[in-house]
Amino acid sequence: MAPSKAEDIKINSDLYLALMNEDDQEVIRICRGISMGALHTLTIHEDTVLHMAIYQKKTDLALRLLDMVLPSDIHKLTWQNTGGNTILHETGTNNKTVEVAEEILRRAPMLLNMTNKEGETALFYAARHGKTKIYMLLHDEVCRATDGPDLNTFLRRHDKFNILHIAILSRNYKIACDIATNHKDLIAEKDPDEMTALQLLSTIKPKFQPKHLYKRILFKPSKVAEVVRRYQKKKHACEWAKKITSLLIKEDSSWEKTESWTDKRGLKLYEYGGSMSATSKPEQKITATTPEANYHKAGTPLLLATICDSTEIVRAILEMYPQAVEHVDKEGHNILHLAILHRRLKIIDIVEDMEYPVERLRGKLDKKYNTLLHMVGQKVDELKEDVKHPAKELKEDQLLYERVKKMSTTIDKSLRNAEQKTPYEVYSETNDSLRTEAKEWMSENAKNCSIVAVLIATVAFTSAYTIPGGYGKSGQPVLGHKTMFLIFTISDALSLSTSLTSVVIFLNIVTSPFRFKDFASSLFEKQLIGLVLLIISVAMMMVAFAATLVLTIMTNEGHWSDMTLYGVSFFPVVVFVYSNLPDYLKMMRDIYRVHKKFVGKVVVSLRKIWDYKPQSIRPVEGHSMLRSPV
Repeated sequence: MAPSKAEDIKINSDLYLALMNEDDQEVIRICRGISMGALHTLTIHEDTVLHMAIYQKKTDLALRLLDMVLPSDIHKLTWQNTGGNTILHETGTNNKTVEVAEEILRRAPMLLNMTNKEGETALFYAARHGKTKIYMLLHDEVCRATDGPDLNTFLRRHDKFNILHIAILSRNYKIACDIATNHKDLIAEKDPDEMTALQLLSTIKPKFQPKHLYKRILFKPSKVAEVVRRYQKKKHACEWAKKITSLLIKEDSSWEKTESWTDKRGLKLYEYGGSMSATSKPEQKITATTPEANYHKAGTPLLLATICDSTEIVRAILEMYPQAVEHVDKEGHNILHLAILHRRLKIIDIVEDMEYPVERLRGKLDKKYNTLLHMVGQKVDELKEDVKHPAKELKEDQLLYERVKKMSTTIDKSLRNAEQKTPYEVYSETNDSLRTEAKEWMSENAKNCSIVAVLIATVAFTSAYTIPGGYGKSGQPVLGHKTMFLIFTISDALSLSTSLTSVVIFLNIVTSPFRFKDFASSLFEKQLIGLVLLIISVAMMMVAFAATLVLTIMTNEGHWSDMTLYGVSFFPVVVFVYSNLPDYLKMMRDIYRVHKKFVGKVVVSLRKIWDYKPQSIRPVEGHSMLRSPV
């Protein structure tokens, strides 16, 4: 007799709770008491008990449930949930049920060819979830059972996505590399958005080097083994990312089909004279908000990787095909146009290091007659990981403008685009509001810091005349012979001098004219120096306080009491240093990055001088050497 609806709900509830609580014995007991057993539909999405056990990585439970299915009911293993997934599909969600997949294929091999409602076989489903072990098992079974045109069902979905696209999007580069090696015809295929596998890889920005896990190793010694295992997993993922990148780049030659360079006839080089020619009529201004603004129509993986900041892929492509650097997209943008527009400084470095391509690219224009300098004044709104304050953003833009200006031709600096604007006019209009924000931010910050600096200077000045211990009859400090008194004196003097110096610097910032060039040359550095001096003054004030505390209440009763007092006194100093250490390290990294290129050139020049060996001077044949008279 079939159970009533209330009884069925109670059975499903008990089964679901038993699965959630990992009570395998209770699951088996309940399944033995119902007619469908392991194939009982449990969830509202019509998943069977076997579906759920496999999804939860319960290998032993799944095998026991399979044994409950009678040989006469094998055809019932083809049951599909509302999404069309069979129990073989569910094995593709993890790598811990490979043994279950083998047993399912032994009993019901027809499941290998079944697809879900998205047209995915179990093999495709495993690639989508990025599960290497189960994918390899299913792939071997597919290759053993089918060949040639029959593979189309397993390698492609109904919506033009193929299995290589899905493997790359799942970030499992080992699977992707295996697919690209065994099924090379998939490399050139495009997804519904007309993207090839290499273009998809360019947008993902795969990491070629794993991140360091030093902090986790230091602060969680009990989990060292787990950390090492995860680190190795990331390392292997990076290695496979390199392999799939190299393989796809080798097979992709889309950069050869490029747009032609923009015709320069009819350009307006100055603002005077008659009307413009038909080829350079003013067009509607394209901004990030207009429908026509679409800078992401890059036709090749190289340009797409530039837009998406996939630096390693750009480097790999240019190493294999250096001539690809000259590719132009439909808007007339070359790699430098896009790198400048999207502020991809590392990619600009790569192109500059190639030297010769810069000479080829620097004078080129896009379809709107924008030079490289015009692109500095244009910005694409993007979601940034780190929100920069306006002064720093303006400084970076100004430095980029000066950098691009050096690589541009002389005529490019005054050339007008389709809107009849020079590069500097575009730059000024774009950054005018940013300059106003930066001016307000820096002025307000300088005023606030000045107040703090004056307060510190007042305290330091007062402390110099109210020294700990006071003065003796001779007018000399009573505690002058103590080491801590010397520390107090030095730290108090440093605190006073650095705070007053920072006040002068902040006043200089407040009275600055805030020109564009000031942000690149002096303003930001002045603010940084002022903040560093203010931080030093605060730190020295803390040291002076600690030294005063030790001198005032220090006892000679015992070593441990003195050590405790030292620890309590200098605790604020330790906290201050620890809280500001990341900022100092970041500042040092920024300074290193800015001067790295310059230092590299100096080192190369010094090495050439060091390795220079002058050739021996020999007389030229046919000419007698000049001799001094005897």
